Amino acid sequence: MSEGGLMFRRRTNVSGLRRPISYLSDRTRRLVLRVAILSAFFLGIPAFVCAQSQETQNPLFPGAQAEPPEQPAQTSPGSIPVPQRQPVVTPRITNVTPAQEIAEQGQGLKKKPPKTEAEVQAEPDLEFQQFAENSLGIKLPIFGQNLFENVPSTFAPLDRVQVPPDYIIGPDDELLIRTWGQVDVNWQAVVDRTGTIYIPKVGTFSVAGVRYADLQNYLQVEIGRIYKNFQLSVSLGRLRSMQVFVVGQAKRPGSYTISSLSSLVDALFASGGSSKRGSMRRIELKRDGKIVTSFDLYDLITKGDKSKDAKLEAGDVIYIPPVGPLVALAGSVNTPAIYELQEKDTLGEAIAHAGGLTNTARGGHAVVERIENRQIRETDEFPLDQEGLARELHDGDVVRFLPISPRFEKTVTLRGNVAVPGHYPWHEGMRVHDLIPERNFLVTDEYWRRQNQLAVTPQTAETRIGQAELKNDVKRVAAEINWQYAVIQRIDPQDLSSHLVPFNLGKAIEGDPEQNLVLQAGDVVTIFSQADIQVPIGQQSKFVHVEGEVKQAGVYQVQPGETLRHLVTRIGGLTPQAYLYGADFTRESTRAEQQQRLDEYVNDLSRSVQRNTAANAYLADTSDTALVKAESDAQQNLVEKMRRLKSTGRIVLEIKPTATGTEALPELVLEDGDRLLVPFRPATVGVIGSVYDNGAFVFKPGKTVADYLRLAGGARRDGDKGREFVIRADGSTVSRQQHRGFISLNFDTLRLMPGDTIVVPEKLRTGAAARAALRDWATILGQLGLAAGGIGTIFR
Repeated sequence: MSEGGLMFRRRTNVSGLRRPISYLSDRTRRLVLRVAILSAFFLGIPAFVCAQSQETQNPLFPGAQAEPPEQPAQTSPGSIPVPQRQPVVTPRITNVTPAQEIAEQGQGLKKKPPKTEAEVQAEPDLEFQQFAENSLGIKLPIFGQNLFENVPSTFAPLDRVQVPPDYIIGPDDELLIRTWGQVDVNWQAVVDRTGTIYIPKVGTFSVAGVRYADLQNYLQVEIGRIYKNFQLSVSLGRLRSMQVFVVGQAKRPGSYTISSLSSLVDALFASGGSSKRGSMRRIELKRDGKIVTSFDLYDLITKGDKSKDAKLEAGDVIYIPPVGPLVALAGSVNTPAIYELQEKDTLGEAIAHAGGLTNTARGGHAVVERIENRQIRETDEFPLDQEGLARELHDGDVVRFLPISPRFEKTVTLRGNVAVPGHYPWHEGMRVHDLIPERNFLVTDEYWRRQNQLAVTPQTAETRIGQAELKNDVKRVAAEINWQYAVIQRIDPQDLSSHLVPFNLGKAIEGDPEQNLVLQAGDVVTIFSQADIQVPIGQQSKFVHVEGEVKQAGVYQVQPGETLRHLVTRIGGLTPQAYLYGADFTRESTRAEQQQRLDEYVNDLSRSVQRNTAANAYLADTSDTALVKAESDAQQNLVEKMRRLKSTGRIVLEIKPTATGTEALPELVLEDGDRLLVPFRPATVGVIGSVYDNGAFVFKPGKTVADYLRLAGGARRDGDKGREFVIRADGSTVSRQQHRGFISLNFDTLRLMPGDTIVVPEKLRTGAAARAALRDWATILGQLGLAAGGIGTIFR
């Protein structure tokens, strides 16, 4: 064949002879090489992977990296070393069979962690639960179901608890044996499948079926047959595990590998207990086809009785049958719930399971809603006496225990502004004076608490009153009683309508027959304070603070209808140093009104600034972003400064600068909490705001606004000269804007008085919204009752 075929022949010398030899062509060799490479790739790699897997999983595989063996315990020189062996797995509660567990360990599989309660799908309600909810309006739980919430880990493992004396030794239990004396042994023996153990130097002994309490004496006797003069100590190490089955209406039925110390109750908790459709009162433990015990969980829950609990053995079956008859207990019982009945359970037994009746339950009867013959519903009443409590309940009964009525018999109620409001016993012929025997009976506890607080200095808790505290706290501690009006609220027994019977409280306490009314059972007597129902101003008690340059400064009680001029005259008038023009008169009601207006104004300003900021951000170019942000920050800073301002409640008295006597004071009717401060004649005039020198300058008669501005260095470049204003010593304001027009120079020539303050505001670079809102500083700050010091903080 030619070179282009699969093979070709040529003659060559072989052992001196020319013989024909067949060769593969180049194309054939390349094809064979490719097939060989692909075959090695597909067949060699899986084999390599399997080999590596077997190396990792099989510790007997040559070259495998097995875990280092457990180091034997240090023993005495005469003791026999413990042989190295595979560690015994700690027994634990699980629903995986031993064969499956060993297989998973051998294969190196990772078991998924158990699902949490949130991951387990919620069990649907019973139909009877919905039936009872429709009847009662509330959803009742299944009694005892909460016992099995988040508890399986509480009972597993059980290998670290004390072994009971009646524990029976069996295969796979580990015995810790130590002898000393004639024979010295320190050994960990595991009971094999035949029930025997091997002890070096001693021999083999059968221990299966021996009680733990008898194990010490048993081995003492057996070893004593061989050795004498020795001491023996025996204890249990790792305990064997066993497999049991939980079937029926369990939350998590299945097979469970549990500790040999586990009991029926332990297995119930491990499996989550009975489901809503499973019985909690007839749980059966079966062994070799026979019922070992029948357990009632209600005995454990309500009585703490665990006497029918039984130790489990390998192969035991726990059977949870379907739920039995159900009843619903609701209302005034300590544990409203749905309960399972046993045969012929009575109302009294059901109440005992519910923890008894509450202390507010009506003791007459219980209302029972019953299903008759699975056809109709009827309502019955069970008296809560011995006969009624012995009546048998039926499946599907809904029992309601009614509460007692809140109504009081032979009682009158006193409430309102009194020392001890509450219910008081009524008797025939009882009158208002019998209920309120004296006036001190109406002094409230709040009054005494506030009075006692005035006697304690908070910093040192010492019982003394400082001068500042005395000045500030001389005021009405509590609202005064309205002696002119009180009322009795009475229910007409015929039509159950309410009627009001008013009376004069002061005269009733004094025993006036017309006002000291006869009370009836069920009456409600209400006492009012002057804060509850405002009385005429002439009947109100008022305290006024008068301070400064007056003959007798202090706190005075105002006479009915008394004015400011009359009060100052009554206490002796003014001192020669009084500067009446600068008198500061403040009123609490005015302060609250001014503060409300100020807050509203600041809120409006804040909204305007926000709208302006949003509009500028929308319309601005990218290059103007920094400028827009700076303007927005300036606006927000101004708003925050305005928000921190507080109104003073000052009222301008409009007194002439030259006034000196009390006759210059206005005839202003006084209110409670008014305060008058008459200063001495100051010697300075203040200049604040955007000027070069903020400060106070000596007053000189005849000097004008221009003169004092010149002393302060004049307005700075950022000062708004067109909006300058003066805060007069009497609290009024005068602005340059008020003098615009042909007489604009009059503001500069305005003569000032001692205590006046010139304010030069800063030019606003805060956007159109803020400039429009603050176009007249004098009007805004003057009408809101702000002090000069507070105004100065805005322009700093």
